[in-house]
Amino acid sequence: MNNFIYQNQTKVYFGKGSVGEHLEAVLGNYGDTVMLAYGGGSIKSNGIYDEVMGILKAAGKRVVEFSGIMPNPTYTKALEGAKLAREHQIDLILAVGGGSVSDCCKVVSAQAKLDEDIWELEYTKNALPNQFIPLGTIITLFGTGSEVNSEAVITNEEQKIKGAVWGAQPDFSFLDPSYTMSVPMKQFLSGVFDTLSHVMEIYFGKPDENNLSDDMSEAVMRSIIRNIRVLLTDPNHYGARSELEWASTVAETGILKMGKVTDFQCHMIEHQLGAYTDCSHGEGLAVIHPVLYRHIYKSGVARFARFAQNVWGIAPKGSEEETAAAGIDALAAFIREIGLPTSFAELGIPADTDLRAVADSAILTAGCCKKLSHDEIYEILKECR
Repeated sequence: MNNFIYQNQTKVYFGKGSVGEHLEAVLGNYGDTVMLAYGGGSIKSNGIYDEVMGILKAAGKRVVEFSGIMPNPTYTKALEGAKLAREHQIDLILAVGGGSVSDCCKVVSAQAKLDEDIWELEYTKNALPNQFIPLGTIITLFGTGSEVNSEAVITNEEQKIKGAVWGAQPDFSFLDPSYTMSVPMKQFLSGVFDTLSHVMEIYFGKPDENNLSDDMSEAVMRSIIRNIRVLLTDPNHYGARSELEWASTVAETGILKMGKVTDFQCHMIEHQLGAYTDCSHGEGLAVIHPVLYRHIYKSGVARFARFAQNVWGIAPKGSEEETAAAGIDALAAFIREIGLPTSFAELGIPADTDLRAVADSAILTAGCCKKLSHDEIYEILKECR
């Protein structure tokens, strides 16, 4: 195992009713003016908006609303939020929604304290912000694990780059699985597949010898698969939803990554696909993962065979390579089982999308068993059609 330093500063309030039980007391730690940030307005139809606003008013807070955050948050939207935060001298940003809302608000928090452009700071000067407006989150759709880290995934429309911007890490996060009950099942499963993808991208990183991080990742992957299957027959099963929400958080606390050089090549490919098409992140990952793994598994047969046996319960085949391939087949079959797309056509990506540009702009990672070239990524993308 490689050397590491571990710390996670976010305090998590988990479980049904946690917002009503704890939020007002938490708000007492911050100033009077709160930015309430959310997406397209679904929280107004499911009662969460009224609940949170009632608590904010009871705590004597002045509320400034920042709404309309899109599923793939744009840099323009983040700058809009930062301008609003400066104008109203915001004391706390409260992000209510999924990972997109949290990610956008991480950048809002940092940019509002900067005298320069955060994209320029991070991508050109290779520096990071160090001052932030305090941030808290209330998660209504999980999958990204954004509630427990400082990384935001933002689309710069002008540059056609969807990439990481490092902003504020939430001081606190509320995770109430009952808040996810009103989310359409396909959208919910897309988010949960993102969690599974996170764990796979950690698991297939280096080193690939036996280590505690990988043992933990296998357990988390089995739990995700098991509980998704529970929800396919009983969509309102609170226990399964709570297990999946905690798995999403655990995957991004950093604990599974300790001692590992993670991969995340699939994410890098999908990010650029999203930059060019604005497709659903989780669904894009579902299409790409099996195709990507079929391209690389022969360079890491032992690890993929272990994945097949320990995660999917596949008995050893005639050869280790056959076992490895069977694990990828099991992943592809699971994606079909849960109703996620298996091709770009099913995902609704236009046939004339410039896949060459997508491939050439994707970041290349070295964490997995094989480092790909842009040409190889182009071949993978063509096979996804």
